[in-house]
Amino acid sequence: MASVDETPLSAAPHERRNSLEKHLQMRPDVQDLKDRHILLDTNISPSLQAARQELDRQRTQDNLKKNLEKRPEREELIERNILPATNAAPALQAHARELEKHMLADNLEHKIQNRPQPEDLIEQGILEEDEDPRSPTSTS
Repeated sequence: MASVDETPLSAAPHERRNSLEKHLQMRPDVQDLKDRHILLDTNISPSLQAARQELDRQRTQDNLKKNLEKRPEREELIERNILPATNAAPALQAHARELEKHMLADNLEHKIQNRPQPEDLIEQGILEEDEDPRSPTSTS
């Protein structure tokens, strides 16, 4: 058989009051709410607050338009190496850069393997005998 709750009804409102007091103590102060843009700045009358808000919004919009007009063109950003010169999708750009890097490394490796020997350069008059990179007395 279920037991009957015999607590007096007067205890519940007291507990609610304590709970409400706890919540009121933890409530943020007015300045915090203003800083978080929950409350409006109340230094001006309510009739002027809407006009001030509209003016602030308009000023922000004007500044944004002005800054967008001064924004450099894409070509200039490419010249300044801010944007990549590729038309690839952003998701593919990292792979394209990696591929280009590997292609450059492969090309350099190929050129190093096929470079002329120092004897050939000496015979062609490009290097002097004392500039031979293999000799210990070279002045490099």
